[in-house]
Amino acid sequence: MSVTLDQIKELREATGASMMACKKALTEANGDYSAALDTLRKKGEAKAAERGERSTGEGVVASYIHSNGKIGVLVKLGCETDFVAKNDQFQDLARDIAMHIAAMNPLTISPDEVDENLVEKEREIWRAQLLNEGKKEDMVDKIIEGKEKKFREEAALLKQPYVKDSEKSVEQLLSEAINKLGENIKVDGFCRYSI
Repeated sequence: MSVTLDQIKELREATGASMMACKKALTEANGDYSAALDTLRKKGEAKAAERGERSTGEGVVASYIHSNGKIGVLVKLGCETDFVAKNDQFQDLARDIAMHIAAMNPLTISPDEVDENLVEKEREIWRAQLLNEGKKEDMVDKIIEGKEKKFREEAALLKQPYVKDSEKSVEQLLSEAINKLGENIKVDGFCRYSI
């Protein structure tokens, strides 16, 4: 199947990948946009991982106040250079992440940062519920492992489905931004206030 220029442009706009990379991905996927997008994301995440080791000494602190005035967020988004920190796309990304935090109320940035005391308390509750339902002890442990993984992901900013596009996580949103802007970007911290 031949790939059209419009397909290549559409994929390029969505991913920030080069024209040749988009054409190659579409050709390999026989013109299937979503398969080509997945291919580029996988390759893009590899590039993002390579950049992940680089220092993020620059960045911005962005804020978001919900329209009702009862929720406010500050987020520190780090990057490598002040050139990117001043970039409109980067600043929009920081504001969008602040808005996401206001809406989704994550507890931590990554799943491994979730408070172990909170996790242990939840595990005890799940165990009691499952045993009350008559589940076997060996099944209970496996179910609890799955529940814990889900709990940690729901509590962690990076693993949450992005509020403006639930097809991707905040982590994938950052990977796309890393690919578009060409340097490491990471959430260094956030604070959410509510009344």
